[in-house]
Amino acid sequence: MTRIVLGTLNARYIHTAFGLRYLYANMGDLQPDTRILEFGIQQRPIDIAEQLLQQQPLIIGLGVYIWNVAEISAIVAILKQVAPEIRVILGGPEVSHPPDLPDVANLADYIITGHGEISFPRLCGQILSGQAPEQKIVSGETVTLDALATPYPYYTDTDLKQRIVYVEASRGCPFKCEFCLSSLDTTAKPFALPDFLRQMDNLYQRGARNFKFIDRTFNLKVDNSVAILEFFLRKMTDDLYLHFEVIPDNLPDRLKQVIQQFPAGSLQFEVGVQSFDPVIQQRISRKQDNDKTQANLGWLRQHSNAHIHADLIAGLPGDTLEGFGRGFDRLVGLNPQEIQVGILKRLRGAPINRHNDSYRMRYDPNPPYSILSTGDISFADMQRINRFARYWDLIGNSGRFGATLPIILADQPFARFLQLSDALYAAGGSTWKIALKRLFELLYTGMTNTLQIPAATVKQALESDFARSGEKGRPEFLAVKEQPLAKRGMANKRQRLLNPA
Repeated sequence: MTRIVLGTLNARYIHTAFGLRYLYANMGDLQPDTRILEFGIQQRPIDIAEQLLQQQPLIIGLGVYIWNVAEISAIVAILKQVAPEIRVILGGPEVSHPPDLPDVANLADYIITGHGEISFPRLCGQILSGQAPEQKIVSGETVTLDALATPYPYYTDTDLKQRIVYVEASRGCPFKCEFCLSSLDTTAKPFALPDFLRQMDNLYQRGARNFKFIDRTFNLKVDNSVAILEFFLRKMTDDLYLHFEVIPDNLPDRLKQVIQQFPAGSLQFEVGVQSFDPVIQQRISRKQDNDKTQANLGWLRQHSNAHIHADLIAGLPGDTLEGFGRGFDRLVGLNPQEIQVGILKRLRGAPINRHNDSYRMRYDPNPPYSILSTGDISFADMQRINRFARYWDLIGNSGRFGATLPIILADQPFARFLQLSDALYAAGGSTWKIALKRLFELLYTGMTNTLQIPAATVKQALESDFARSGEKGRPEFLAVKEQPLAKRGMANKRQRLLNPA
């Protein structure tokens, strides 16, 4: 009998719900009565509600995040209409910071704030034994990491073959960057390394090859970082892929020596630059040595095969359009393979919210609560940055425009790409669902008419990129006008009559 269902909605099928597996691992005697059900945000809420109810549960626990809060709200509303007797328990970042709670909190029976590995099983036991607590909000209890059962045995074989395997070698973050919820942590605590590596070996032996570390500061404790990298280096295969989030200004020589040994395509570093402006960094309590950050990014590009995914945030308090552009230009100069132009989001509980009034920070009231305007960036300009970010993903980060992108960014990268972005939107009217061939056509027009790049130069670069894309057909600007076969045949016949051999 499934008395307890653990569920959530992932943004994509390839993702796995790490938090649900942690809860399941720590259910104790209730684990045989518990089942995990994962869904995608593309599925209809009514269909998800139906699948949840098919289990005939007494308790449903749902993980609520910034990307699924709207869908979770719709699901809970349906559940409470057709099965009000089922106890609905919510957990996750979106409901962990009362009184700043989404509307769905009003429909839930209970809310667990913070970590739930201990508090969720206890609450379920109380409910099932008829001793449900009166208070609706339960503060999640934290325990030492060695007291937690690990989630890794509960990845299925399908997970290991088809999806991302999330792992954590440490929990927490010692830094206080105000835009991040990890700033509320007191410090970072590592899991016991020998046991962690045994768990990783078990996953590897079962077939896992795609590991995404969710540690906020993977390279904080260099001894552990080196040991983990060396562990995977000994198991290197063509399909092994590792993702780490690293501190950009902490890359000692011991770590560099190991990084250099990884082949291309096996290592990705997510580098949170966020801002190069020292005034803004101080304002949001971010400690970052910009010179070391620049030197380390340069070293990674020149002396390693690591794929660099560098993050930059638009809309931070006090930043301007021009200031963000200067940071973008500096990052472009360091040549990471990807630049993620992130738009600031209002995370519930994040300390950055203290600046809302003084810097006139205005956020979309609908998830994912993106910044709409600030005292220094107008709504119109923030919309331009949003479109810039989308077109940058399509053109700058896609890897499809290796010959074309350097021409666009030849001088003043931010100003030129923003100008191009404005032109692309004016011509196409959308940043979504743009067919690849259509994108090439829009680029040709925007680069020649708006950026005033010679047509021959643009055509040569786009033709080279299009040939590598594997796309069928040809964009209009590359199409060669030829006579129909019948007319060509008659023309050839007349030519032979006029000029017999």
